[in-house]
Amino acid sequence: MPRLLVLASTSPFRRELLGRLQLPFETIAPDTDESALPGEAPAATATRLAEAKARAVMQRYPDALIIGSDQVAAHGNERFGKPGRRENAIAQLRLMRGKEVVFHTGLCLLDSLSNRVQVCCVDTHVGFRELSEAEIAAYLDKEDALNCAGSAKSEGLGISLLSYLRGDDPNALVGLPLIALCNMLRTAGVALP
Repeated sequence: MPRLLVLASTSPFRRELLGRLQLPFETIAPDTDESALPGEAPAATATRLAEAKARAVMQRYPDALIIGSDQVAAHGNERFGKPGRRENAIAQLRLMRGKEVVFHTGLCLLDSLSNRVQVCCVDTHVGFRELSEAEIAAYLDKEDALNCAGSAKSEGLGISLLSYLRGDDPNALVGLPLIALCNMLRTAGVALP
C-alpha cells in the first residue's frame, strides 16, 4: 500500500505544483516561526524552515512522507519576503530593479516512521530589469503579488519584470522544486514515471 504523502503548507502554489505529480496527498498548515536566526545565511534559513515545517506536523502523521518547503529571496544582505501590502511590494520592486536576486528554495522530505530526512536547497538566480515607477504601478494594478516572496509572481505577469532566470528547476521559483522532490520521493520508494 502506498505511503500517505503530506504537504506541510497552505500555499496554493505549492499545492498546484505537487498536484502535477498525480499522486494523492493531503495538505496541512504547519505552525512554525519563519524568522531567520541571527547571522543565518538565506539558503540556511530556507532549508531549516523547510525541515521545521515538515517536523511541525510529524506528530499528526506518524507513518507518512511529509514535504516541507520554504523560500527566501535575497540580494546580498537584503532579504525580500512576502510584501503583504502594496506599499511594501513597491518598496521591494524598487530595491530589486536592475539587480540579481537569488531565490533560495529549501525542500525537505521527512519519513515520519523512520525519522529519515532528505533536505536540499535549489537556487534560482533572477535578473530584474530596470523598472520605472509606472511599470511597477502597472504591474501591481494587474497582478496580486502580495503573498509572493519578492513581489514578482513569475508564473504570471511578474515574468515581464525579469531579464533572465537561471536555475536547475523552473518550479523552484514558484515554491516547490519538483525535480529534486521526484528524486527524494524515488529514494523513499515512491513509484514515479
